[in-house]
Amino acid sequence: MSKNKNNKAIWGVRIKKATSSAFEKIGSSIDIDKRLYKEDIKVSKVHVEMLFKQKIISFKIKNKIIYGLEKIEKEIKNNKIHLTKKYEDIHMNIEKRLFEIIGDEAGYIHTARSRNDQVITDFKIWVKSSTEEICLKIDKIITSTLKLAEKNIYTIMPGFTHFKNAQAISFAHYLLAYIEMFNRDKRRFNNNLVSLNENPLGVAALSGTTFNINRNYTTKKLGFKKPTNNSIDTVSDRDFVLDYLYAISVCSMHISRIAEELIIWNSDAYNLIGLSDKIVTGSSIMPQKKNPDVLEYLRGKSGISYGNLFSMLTILKGLPLSYFKDLQDDKEIVFKANDTIKDCLIILDEFLKNFYPNKKQMLELANTGHITATDLADYLVKNYSMSFRKAYEKTSAIVNLAEKKKKNLSQLSLEELKIIEPKLTNKVLTVFDLKNSIKSKKSYGGTSFENIKRMIMKYKKQND
Repeated sequence: MSKNKNNKAIWGVRIKKATSSAFEKIGSSIDIDKRLYKEDIKVSKVHVEMLFKQKIISFKIKNKIIYGLEKIEKEIKNNKIHLTKKYEDIHMNIEKRLFEIIGDEAGYIHTARSRNDQVITDFKIWVKSSTEEICLKIDKIITSTLKLAEKNIYTIMPGFTHFKNAQAISFAHYLLAYIEMFNRDKRRFNNNLVSLNENPLGVAALSGTTFNINRNYTTKKLGFKKPTNNSIDTVSDRDFVLDYLYAISVCSMHISRIAEELIIWNSDAYNLIGLSDKIVTGSSIMPQKKNPDVLEYLRGKSGISYGNLFSMLTILKGLPLSYFKDLQDDKEIVFKANDTIKDCLIILDEFLKNFYPNKKQMLELANTGHITATDLADYLVKNYSMSFRKAYEKTSAIVNLAEKKKKNLSQLSLEELKIIEPKLTNKVLTVFDLKNSIKSKKSYGGTSFENIKRMIMKYKKQND
């Protein structure tokens, strides 16, 4: 079989003049989509297997194509192939190399398909794989957070609202709040896996094909659940890209929230946590500085993630059916988003292993701000048949008294408390103990130590 010596683009017969260098530069996506080479080769192999099964190509041609594709995969993996912008993308580069290896029979590879369904099939498979990798990294974050929580069940700190001391909580309970966020992130990503699990291969350019193909066969071989229903929608659909970018944006937001909070806690004003030298940087002029740059990096990257989502939404806004060149940018956006979120998850996991709570400072701060006031109001309701609003008024008066005397609630004597509520006995003094306050929050989801222990066990089982 003679080798294909045509060094022109595939459409060289129809389009007579060479592409201008300016358009070749902006029209080429090979520098971006070369990451799809494994997916593209996998899809092509399954496609030709289907063509043979349906008696559209011969056994000999099928084997030659698969031989060539496997050779190309090894060449790309070992950097022994020149991928050129002249052939636009990874798909055409692979096809042109296949011609060089097996000759004109390479032309059968594109029977009953278009780059439109080929590209989106490759892309969906890549997004599925990336999503699974992201979920594994989120699992590592959850594991590291659980280990930290287990060590800090009895670490007492103030819970804040409006950054004002509110009520006593366990530091572990605070950490478990972020496990809830990351578990939601996992569910969001996994929901995306379900929604994108439809096989685009076989819809061709936009209308389907005249060949007797078997889309159920390729669906099974490529790991999809079912073939897509509408050929026009299939080639223009990028909802799965939006879902992926949205899930990344929300996960980035969660990372940014915890980063912001820990930056504040690490400040000299709060001093609630300390950082290992492994995760800080210094100053070029101030020798004493140890800066939480890692956290600031994580906080800042959320903006990049949002930008990726907004870029894709803008591209799709007003875009008619079916395929347009505008959609070429989807892969660069997704790859950037993927790289950013993976880096952030790796860095956050490293951070979680290299910071520690300043337990003494947490406890001292918890002993300010009258954070057992709500406990006192609840006590009055339960023991003196008061409505909560009446108990709230009594407690407010007691807080005012404490402030007037420049004392914490726990420093008030029974005699002083009885000025506001004469019925009080010595039993009320236990209400002001921070451990008792935390122990009493036994409602499901509350901060009691026993609740926290049960939730840690629950999370461990969920993530085994």
